[in-house]
Amino acid sequence: MGTRDHGAMSPPYVIRGSVSLPEAELVWRFMRSSGPGGQHVNTSDTQVELRFDLAATTALPEVWKERALERLASGGRLVNGSVVTVRASEHRSQWRNREAAAARMAALLAEATAPPPRPRRKKKVPRGVNERRLRKKQQRGDLKRGRSGRDWT
Repeated sequence: MGTRDHGAMSPPYVIRGSVSLPEAELVWRFMRSSGPGGQHVNTSDTQVELRFDLAATTALPEVWKERALERLASGGRLVNGSVVTVRASEHRSQWRNREAAAARMAALLAEATAPPPRPRRKKKVPRGVNERRLRKKQQRGDLKRGRSGRDWT
């Protein structure tokens, strides 16, 4: 049998731009998984838990770290104050679960380190738009006023 290309992600796991998750700072744990796999699932450690310590990492810029810690803490995603944990068990093979967990971790950190959206600048309503609205409002009022005062009998 030939080698299989498992596709997906392989190290380095890119967060954004040139910043990626360093393999040395990732902590992997494997355990028995429920779900698809039949009898095979009872004997093999296919479920993957991936941990990444945000406070101790040197891979992320300081600003990103602070932003991610703040956002993930408010979302309840941190363990022990600074460790992000992701689990994957949807695939039958440990390899594919590893790839899924790493992709999920990279996506989570990309979202958590994203710059805040620019504040919306309020703009003045153009005079023409306001005049049109008032004219239509006046016409509607005239129409309703015209309905009363007549004797239809």
